[in-house]
Amino acid sequence: QVQLVESGGGSVQAGGSLRLSCTVSGDTINFYLAAWFRKAPSNPEKEREGVAFIDRDGSTKYADSVKGRFTISRDNSKNTLYLLMDSLKPEDTAMYYCAATIWSSQNPREYNYWGQGTQVTVSS
Repeated sequence: QVQLVESGGGSVQAGGSLRLSCTVSGDTINFYLAAWFRKAPSNPEKEREGVAFIDRDGSTKYADSVKGRFTISRDNSKNTLYLLMDSLKPEDTAMYYCAATIWSSQNPREYNYWGQGTQVTVSS
């Protein structure tokens, strides 16, 4: 069974940086399209927002709101996914989830596996 476990969240002031990690067990991460999603507490009815995606060939995509500030990467030898977040803004405050899918999709409903989430809080 595939399991994803996030770490690295926390509280930071605006302009600061954090690096999230997601350790994968039960399968090899580069068999999947892997991604980071987030859900802000201020929008409980809104679906999880796709922040960054990394495909099997290493290609990446980003939401416009984080482009140029966030970097997604993976270390195949450690079977770990990362999200480096720079120039953080208060509006980046959210629960961040790593996820993986066997499909090629940015729709969170098509993701097979999810971590439990890690909280990121950015203060102004």
